[in-house]
Amino acid sequence: MQPASTPYFSDFAAALRYWRGRRGLSQLRLSVEADISQRHLSFLETGKAQPGRDLVLKLGMVLDVPLRQRNAMLLAAGFAPAYRERSLSDPDMDAVKRALDFMLAQAAPYPALVVDRLWNLVMFNEPAARMMRHFLGMPPGAVIPRDGSINVLKLTLDPNGLRPCLVNWEAVGADLLQWVQREAMGDGPGSESTRLLDELMALPGIAAAARQPNLDQLALPFLPMTLRKDDLELNLFTTITTLGTPHDVTVHELRLESFFPVDAVSRAWFETPVS
Repeated sequence: MQPASTPYFSDFAAALRYWRGRRGLSQLRLSVEADISQRHLSFLETGKAQPGRDLVLKLGMVLDVPLRQRNAMLLAAGFAPAYRERSLSDPDMDAVKRALDFMLAQAAPYPALVVDRLWNLVMFNEPAARMMRHFLGMPPGAVIPRDGSINVLKLTLDPNGLRPCLVNWEAVGADLLQWVQREAMGDGPGSESTRLLDELMALPGIAAAARQPNLDQLALPFLPMTLRKDDLELNLFTTITTLGTPHDVTVHELRLESFFPVDAVSRAWFETPVS
């Protein structure tokens, strides 16, 4: 995970212009919502004036800037980051980790996993491990790392990963790319999410698939994911859960992805005890 000390902008003025543009606000609208004069805001955006720390935090909240990028704005303005970024192994994160363990356990017998903002795998339940081992051709009980070294998006879309088993990989790929594109647009230029997007787009066939909307799926209330290997076909859909009111960069960026069966055959495979 990228450290919070890495700035994405050369100065605060560039960061402020970027985020105001991303939110589609005029200088007048932002000045009203932030309770500062439009003239002062204009000076901030041109670099003629420098903000105080409290004003940087206030503008970050008004613009709904993610915590990591609020830290980047502070750094660009010459201040220390305000939000910590802890590892899940940090003792302060014990309560968060217990909550995630509970949610993963409650998802069983269906798969669920926890990823960071770049979709690096950090936690998962046993049904998720079983599904990965089956479709990746891994032996039962094979160890799957929980240290973030596996990127779920790369694993899903790589021709040497899950993609040969993913029947509708074009539609799934286009949907997954939207998540990374939003992250990259939010992070700004030079960010790790931008590099991840470039890596994914460089995979064979991904760029073309991203330009082809799957109109056949628009009638459904969710995007199905169909995995097929040998005689087994699983039809699934996923949901994404985030943790509310976080004050830590890591917690703010964690996502719990849960997989649910669409049909009786898929449901039976997960609900049948492993012999």
